[in-house]
Amino acid sequence: MPDTEANYGVREQTGNPEHASVDDVVGLVIQRAQNPRTEHEDAHFDTAIAALVDRYGTESVRTVIHRILVDNEPFRTATNGLEMRNVDGVRIGTAASWFLEELNAQDDG
Repeated sequence: MPDTEANYGVREQTGNPEHASVDDVVGLVIQRAQNPRTEHEDAHFDTAIAALVDRYGTESVRTVIHRILVDNEPFRTATNGLEMRNVDGVRIGTAASWFLEELNAQDDG
């Protein structure tokens, strides 16, 4: 029996307009890549994503995020066909998941 429950609290998965959209997540990822926080407890995500955007480009990172958050592809295989290391898909997926949680927490508070 297929799992019909959304894996991520992203609008495209849940249909909830109060949840962040995948475009919101990508926007925050790109913003943090361009302006990494230095004195924040999660600054390591910003630094990692900045290196990945620099290495692979915005569109490839956007594609991986969409595949993970909307298409439910595993982090390690969301990089297929993108000339990107699987481990970098794990890094992008991990950061995107944290940023999604952050965006949804802002909407809740």
